[in-house]
Amino acid sequence: MVGIKRFLIILIVGVFLINASSAFCDNGKIIVYYFHGSFRCPTCRNLEQYAKQTIQNNFKKELAEAKIIFKTVNVEEKENEHFVNDYQLYTKSLVLSLVKDNKEVKYKNLDKIWEYVRNKMQYTDYVKSEAENFLKDLK
Repeated sequence: MVGIKRFLIILIVGVFLINASSAFCDNGKIIVYYFHGSFRCPTCRNLEQYAKQTIQNNFKKELAEAKIIFKTVNVEEKENEHFVNDYQLYTKSLVLSLVKDNKEVKYKNLDKIWEYVRNKMQYTDYVKSEAENFLKDLK
């Protein structure tokens, strides 16, 4: 009986230490924001759709592990207005944000999405490449 109690205590302490160490070893995550307003034209919808498809098709593992998170945000909603100043947004935008320990470490506004929106392959390659570069900072 004493052996079982000792085993359970060691097991519980071990689990606690593993959980505690993972909480302190936050390798971070990448948040992919697509920012839009209330009015959404077909081109603006394509910007979002292409970005979302690119992330979903190329980063399945990272999405499943929550290393990449895709968020669509309407900046005209009161609670989201701060993003306009945070990222100096002036139009619909796709922003990559690297977050470690709940703090943004860096971000990049992928402004070439407007150049590539008429060429889905270029658009996809651009977003994929930029996201891969951000992922390197998680390792």
